Amino acid sequence: MKKYHKIGGQEGMPAYRTPSNFRSRVFEIVRKIPKGKTLTYKRVAEMAGNPKACRAVGNALHQNYDPQIPCHRVIRSDGKLGGYNRGAEIKREILAQEKAEID
Repeated sequence: MKKYHKIGGQEGMPAYRTPSNFRSRVFEIVRKIPKGKTLTYKRVAEMAGNPKACRAVGNALHQNYDPQIPCHRVIRSDGKLGGYNRGAEIKREILAQEKAEID
């Protein structure tokens, strides 16, 4: 089932909209990252078709609570973990359990 976001209130605007294509592409890419591997926000943005949208990737993943999308496997380009909607320490623990290589 698709999620719909409330945007209504303006004349001629639909009350709800579907998730954006970019966000959907980000989720599909991240869903395919295998255990023990990581991608950078920049690389995910490039793969999703917009190389300058690394912050948009972070925003999309920060709003994700679907356990089928392993957003903890996306890290910063400088090798640091970056943010995680469940907390950076939990992100570190999960990546350690998966034996992911991080700096």
